[in-house]
Amino acid sequence: MTRRRLVLLLLIASITMGVSRPRGMADVLEVRHWSYPDYTRVVVELSKPVKTEVRHLAPNPSAKKSERLYLDLPGIWVGRDYPTGIPVGDGLLRAVRLGQNTLRTARVVIDVENYDRHRLLFLTHPDRLVIDVYGERSSGDRRVGPGVPGVRHGGQLSPDAREVRTVIVDPGHGGSDPGAIGVGGLREKDVTLRLSRLLTAKLRSVGFQVVATRETDRTVSLEERTAIAEASNGDVFISLHANAAPRRSVQGIETYYPDANHERHSLHVAMRENGVSRDQLNELQRTLAKWRIAETSPYSQRLASLVQGQLARALPSRYGKIQDLGAKKGPFYVLFLSNMPAILVEAGFLTNKSDAKRLRDRKYLESVATQIATGLERYRDSGPTLAQRNPR
Repeated sequence: MTRRRLVLLLLIASITMGVSRPRGMADVLEVRHWSYPDYTRVVVELSKPVKTEVRHLAPNPSAKKSERLYLDLPGIWVGRDYPTGIPVGDGLLRAVRLGQNTLRTARVVIDVENYDRHRLLFLTHPDRLVIDVYGERSSGDRRVGPGVPGVRHGGQLSPDAREVRTVIVDPGHGGSDPGAIGVGGLREKDVTLRLSRLLTAKLRSVGFQVVATRETDRTVSLEERTAIAEASNGDVFISLHANAAPRRSVQGIETYYPDANHERHSLHVAMRENGVSRDQLNELQRTLAKWRIAETSPYSQRLASLVQGQLARALPSRYGKIQDLGAKKGPFYVLFLSNMPAILVEAGFLTNKSDAKRLRDRKYLESVATQIATGLERYRDSGPTLAQRNPR
């Protein structure tokens, strides 16, 4: 036996026997997973950021080991907290296992059934690793939903002209995250929830199926929002927000769509909604440039232009001067984490006295909901659209 192997065996034995946690170590806070049509997403939430990479191991039948991916997490302590692992069993992933590889490095192992490729994303606030694993699923597995692994068969993005049926309405923030706070203590999370309920009713009245990412004042993570969207077989994703600015004179409505290149004036909005610094946002741009943005961005841009156009034309006739801030490119996590055309509507500035007064008014929010719905109708009817269509 080599000296190196002996040291390794002694180290593993010491960990197994319960060696005390070294100083300065961070923790795995939670592990979550969702199944999408083409891939399964694993999210590992940490108490501090780490740098890592995904490594692939081929199956080893003689050792009775399946194909797997693994990530080493330096400075992370797992200890004996995950003795049985986390079963997935969705036809693509078998399970996620966590263990203490060395005293100062934890290891995440993902057992896969049919591996094709993967992507690794680093998100902040809170710090998370997002691992998307792509591959063919075992036939017959149709379970779906956040925390309930599954697959929707035939869920391929295609630019064919198809009717948009299902709209995902995403009221921003909620629960422990109030979002922006404006004049008189008006909270963004309250405005977006009221607007979501009105928009949902309006969309259903004109023939759309609607799924809301939250229907009450609860906390919903960004990855859970998009997991709900794709598990619901959504065709378009609309995230609702209310704006804020240091200068109280700034007012108006704007609509964003995802693009690998952002516009400079959208950075402060994205930093507030994403909860990241400018440096972190620049890193986000480099990551997003690698994604499948080219396919969805033109459709998102058209949807954003139609919705913004309706808002800018119709609202001033009833409510006086409302500045049209336009349809813009924006680097928003919640839009990029979705595989469908997606927009983010900023319905006004909570920090502006006139806008805040309107955002408290139910009739104004009803008017906003009506114009967003009209913009969606125009998008649906103008084709071609990019719709995730599966057998229903």
